[in-house]
Parts: sequence; structure tokens; C-alpha cells
Amino acid sequence: MLPFSRVAIIGLGLIGSSLARSVRLHMPTVRLVGYDGSAAVRARVDELGLVDDVADTPGAAVIDADLVVLCVPVGQMGAAIEEMRDDLPQGAIVSDVGSVKASVAALAGLLPEGVHFIPAHPVAGTEKSGPDAGFAELFHQRWCILTPLPGTDETAIERLAEFWRRLGSKVETMDAQHHDLVLAVTSHLPHLIAYSIVGTASDLEGVTRSEVIKYSAGGFRDFTRIAASDPQMWRDVFLANKDAVLEVLQRFTEDLTALQRAIRWGDGDTLFNLFTRTRDIRRTIIDAGQDTAAPDFGRDHR
Repeated sequence: MLPFSRVAIIGLGLIGSSLARSVRLHMPTVRLVGYDGSAAVRARVDELGLVDDVADTPGAAVIDADLVVLCVPVGQMGAAIEEMRDDLPQGAIVSDVGSVKASVAALAGLLPEGVHFIPAHPVAGTEKSGPDAGFAELFHQRWCILTPLPGTDETAIERLAEFWRRLGSKVETMDAQHHDLVLAVTSHLPHLIAYSIVGTASDLEGVTRSEVIKYSAGGFRDFTRIAASDPQMWRDVFLANKDAVLEVLQRFTEDLTALQRAIRWGDGDTLFNLFTRTRDIRRTIIDAGQDTAAPDFGRDHR
């Protein structure tokens, strides 16, 4: 049996539209209803046929849903819950896809009695946005982390876990605060560094007579890909997860200072040892199936 028969998706950008496509592929009998705050996005989703019905309000989208997935930026989730709370059916499960979990878990008090709230984070995405950017395979072989609150119904947790497994994801459960610290290291700080480096390069464009962009090597090019991610979403991520991000950023700053000192003093052993250790981490990521070992990250140069 399918874990859910009626799914509502609130927010139809990259993740929401990918979720709709993936449900269509793996659970074609599930009835899908979608909502997005942009009328243009709603019209495009209707044109693409991504869902069975496009609702005009969040409340209308969730009336008969047994699963509701919030695919809006973290900063908009509270308002979305407020708009739909009176229309949620008893026994429904409300979840999300945000990359910050402690601040999302704090929204549980906005939901009515009898509705299960299980925050979740599919660790997948691209730098693109909008309903045309989505694709059904986005979650395949990627992790989806569930961060249920203490006392959450175990059957509800298992139903949501099975939903993500059917979309091809590997499911893990962890505490919300621990999730936020882990993601600050693996996702949030790398994005912050990318935004900073690309911003610095932009400031130097005049000094270098546009040579920064003209002679972009692979490393800088990949930073620009990360830095092209949705500005509103990442603004909300950094504000919502500021404690963990600042903690990891402080550690990174200290390590960067140590590297600066090694370069200044000609300490090649320190540099070589670090670079060897980090190369081994890259190999571990490839062995875990989280990236490809193909040259140039498998880019098609045709």
C-alpha cells in the first residue's frame, strides 16, 4: 500500500516541482494538489501538468491531503502554516524540505491538535530555481533527513520515511540541532564561502581589467555555480541557522589563519599534509556514491 493517497505541495519551485515529478514517476496513483504564491508559477505548473489541481490558496490545497509538504523558503513557513491551519484534516502529516530544522521545529505550536508535524530535509538540489528547473530524479540515491519532535507518532514517522524511500531517497533520522550543525559544515558554510569569493572577484573586476571572468579556472567556475543559488532561500537559511553557521565559521576562520601562516613561513609540510587529507575526503565522497569520479565532474562538453 502507498504511504499516502493525497499529497499537497506548497511552493512549486525547484524542490516542489521536482517532488511533484518524482511522485508522478514513482507513485502515479497519488493525487497531487499544488500551490505557489506566484500566479505566474501557478499558471506554469498548470501548463506543465505537474499536479492534478493547482489551488488558489494554501488552505484550498490542503483540504483533503493526508500529506502536506512545505517547499517554501524557511522564512515563509510560519505564514504558510497560518494560512492553511484551519483547513488541515485530522490525522494529516505536515512536513517540509528546508535545510534548517531547529527553527522549523519551533513552528509545531502553530498547528492544530491531531495534525502530525515532522520536519524533513532532502539533501538535494541545484543552483537553478523555478518549476521548469525540477526533475524527477533529483532525490534518487540522496539522503532525506527526518527530525521528528519528541513524542511524534511512530507510525506517522514511518509513513513519511517510506514516502521518501519510494522516491529513491535514503532516509536518516536525527535531532534537529545536530542536523543544523552538520549542514552548517557540509552545505551552509560552503555556500557562504562561494558567495564571498564570487563577490570579491566581482569587486576586483575593474582592477584586473575583466581578466577574473575571462580566465576563470575550474575552481572559480564551480564557486560561481554555487553562488548562483536562490538568494531568498539562502538569506533565510543563514538567518535561521545563524548560531551553527557562526560556530563553524569561527573554526574555519581559525583554520584559514593557520594556512595563511604556513604560506607566509614557507611551511610546505603543513600544506602538503592538509591537501593529502582533503583529497582522501573527496575519494570517500565518491565511494559513498554522492558524486562522480568522471573528469571535470562529468560535465558534457559537446
